[in-house]
Amino acid sequence: MPKFVIERSIPQIGAATAADMLAISQKSCGVLRELGPEVQWVHSYVTGDKIYCVYNASTEDLVREHARRGGFPADSVARVVSIIDPTTAEA
Repeated sequence: MPKFVIERSIPQIGAATAADMLAISQKSCGVLRELGPEVQWVHSYVTGDKIYCVYNASTEDLVREHARRGGFPADSVARVVSIIDPTTAEA
């Protein structure tokens, strides 16, 4: 299944409480259950004013529909075409 990276601008998200993060995560998971197995949340990185999410999804449209239904911004949705890491440097 294709992998996507989503950039979400949410001012002050890095200062969110554990309760806020719980509510956001529960909302996301609820929408994912509605949409079915063709879209999966892998994990997210929270910074000061943004969340960077990694999703597996059959289409970009499903990723955007998740954002729409959940009320989450999706400022950028980019399909991952390759993954590299330190082992890529090994011959």
